[in-house]
Amino acid sequence: MSKAKPPRATENAPKLHDSLRLSATGVGMVLGDLEARVLRAVWSMNAPATARAIHERVVRAHAISPLTTITVLNRLVAKGVLDRDRASGAYHYTARMDEPAFMAHASRRAVEGILSFGPDAVAASLVDVLAERQPTQLEALARLIRRRLRERGNE
Repeated sequence: MSKAKPPRATENAPKLHDSLRLSATGVGMVLGDLEARVLRAVWSMNAPATARAIHERVVRAHAISPLTTITVLNRLVAKGVLDRDRASGAYHYTARMDEPAFMAHASRRAVEGILSFGPDAVAASLVDVLAERQPTQLEALARLIRRRLRERGNE
């Protein structure tokens, strides 16, 4: 899969929850726990995979029935997260975005929602949290900000 930027057009973007589950981490914040497990299994396969192959991967760590896996796969197709194609008499599932692109899309959605608290509060909180958890990321954030400001100056 390519490392393309996530789609901006609403009709091409995955349909994610409008709320974040703050008790979850990563993909689980924007999808259900089982949906996140199934999506991670699809990503780990790096190729179109049948429901059976995906189920075999998921069931190693989480006891669910094959029918439940199929139901979750179909929900992810309906949400625009997965594509489903019929080949050799079986459906094969692929992710519409690789993990970095999906995370970028989900992060953008989360930030757009969080900005309703006000950009000043959000910016201050982001800097504070990075300073506490990942101080080295502050410099990376500063470089990103400088680059975006330069880009805006050239428009």
